[in-house]
Amino acid sequence: MSRPTALVTGVTGQDGSYLAELLLGKGYEVHGLARRVSAGATTHVDHLLADPYEGRGGLVLHEGDLTDSSRLVSLLSEIAPDEVYHLGAQTDVAASFAQPESAADVTGLGTIRLLEAVRLIDLDLRFFHAASAQMFGDSPSPQHEDSPLRPRSPHALAKVTAYWAVRAAREVHGLHAVNGILFNHESPRRAPSFVTRRIARAAAGIALGRGRHVTLGNLDAVRDWGFAPEYVEGMWAMLQADEPVDHVLATGTAHTVEDVARACFAHVGLDWTRHVRFDERLVRPAEVDVLVGDPSRAARELGWRPRTFVPELARILVDAELSVLEGPATGMTSLAG
Repeated sequence: MSRPTALVTGVTGQDGSYLAELLLGKGYEVHGLARRVSAGATTHVDHLLADPYEGRGGLVLHEGDLTDSSRLVSLLSEIAPDEVYHLGAQTDVAASFAQPESAADVTGLGTIRLLEAVRLIDLDLRFFHAASAQMFGDSPSPQHEDSPLRPRSPHALAKVTAYWAVRAAREVHGLHAVNGILFNHESPRRAPSFVTRRIARAAAGIALGRGRHVTLGNLDAVRDWGFAPEYVEGMWAMLQADEPVDHVLATGTAHTVEDVARACFAHVGLDWTRHVRFDERLVRPAEVDVLVGDPSRAARELGWRPRTFVPELARILVDAELSVLEGPATGMTSLAG
């Protein structure tokens, strides 16, 4: 019996790299779509890459873009995957305010292009889309699968477009397609611009005498933070279910940005109040105050439950930064200035 084949968009990012590891460990043939496959752009997946010259199997990278319909059609025709995990998007909420058309084109229309490519080729596959808790906006928490969608950023609006495109593909065209509504999930592979990573890097750097302060925006924003490797397990579980059903993936716990700062600095024996500065310029034009998920359906129907929560997550993030900073000089000292 041939092994299953998967295509992962956004494979070089945090979630894509962990998902590729998971799928390879389960015996999949894994292909990844990335905007760039040049040196430096594939850091998170270099250890997974196939090497035909050495006869080593692994992740096969394909360069391409979600704005290029013809590339998506040709790639899907070539690979003919059994499963597609669509993680590629413009993921920075703050950046989406400065680049709203890009968010709509890549995140919203990019999903429509990929779904249309699947439909035109008439592939029999299962399709996962990484939707976002940002879609809920100011909808009352805890948010669940039936909570109203009230997007408050160009990123969230684009994700809502993608969400309904997946629903239409399932309900109109009969595709086995699901939305995983992902609440915040972090790891040492998260981009440095994200607040949890910025805090962890600052705490580690300051503890080692490489800086004194970190500047943050809204310290009172409440989020539901989990650990990224556990969330990709939920993605895989969703596509193994007999029926295509959307699920929230979250921890169900609420913490403020201040809580994360306190936990990260406490892990290195520092008082966060002495090192964190507030800058109102970092507050988003339309802030979402509270995003806390209700993952009970995923627990009930998939058996998926989070195992890592903010106190342990803070330790993981800070320890990873300490490991990097205590190694060879990396030019990271300015990040905590």
